[in-house]
Amino acid sequence: MAATWKQIREGLALSEEEERVIELEKNLIKTLVQIREEKELTQAQLADICEVSQPVIARLETAVHSPQLNSLLKILVPLGYTLEIVPLGSKFSNKRL
Repeated sequence: MAATWKQIREGLALSEEEERVIELEKNLIKTLVQIREEKELTQAQLADICEVSQPVIARLETAVHSPQLNSLLKILVPLGYTLEIVPLGSKFSNKRL
């Protein structure tokens, strides 16, 4: 029987900081997908708007790699968004990055 992601993740023995980074990236990617879907854009349409290839969008949305700051901005700015640094204790809304 194949191991679940939860089982694999537990076996990694990640530090608290590593867990926070994973959670932050997960929330960021989830928000990016939500923005794209709210604007009723396909990955290919978003790629055209942002002047990147569709596989770049796909890799970002599936968390193949950790998103790079320049890549995030290249996607967010044409959509009318930016990144904002806020204290970790604050609650992020789905629209606030």
